[in-house]
Amino acid sequence: MKPTSDKKKGRKQKAIWERGYNGHVYWLGKAKLGKVTLSGQKHYTWAAAGRGGEAESLDSAKKAVEMAILMADKQLDLFGE
Repeated sequence: MKPTSDKKKGRKQKAIWERGYNGHVYWLGKAKLGKVTLSGQKHYTWAAAGRGGEAESLDSAKKAVEMAILMADKQLDLFGE
C-alpha cells in the first residue's frame, strides 16, 4: 500500500498572494502571474497577462489581476501556436 503523502501529487496547485515592500505579487508555485504596486497614496497599479491598469483600492487591483489571468487562460491564441 502506498503512503498517504502521494495524495498531494494529484492536487491542483493554487495561486497565492504574497505581500511585498510596496505591493503584492500573485504566484503559482515559482511562476509570477501578476503584481500590484502602490503608486501614490491610496492609488495602485497592476500588471498581469500582458495587461495593466490602475485602481483606487488594493482589493479591486487584486481582482483585476485575477480576472486578467482568467481571461488570458480562456482566450484563444490568435495564430494557433
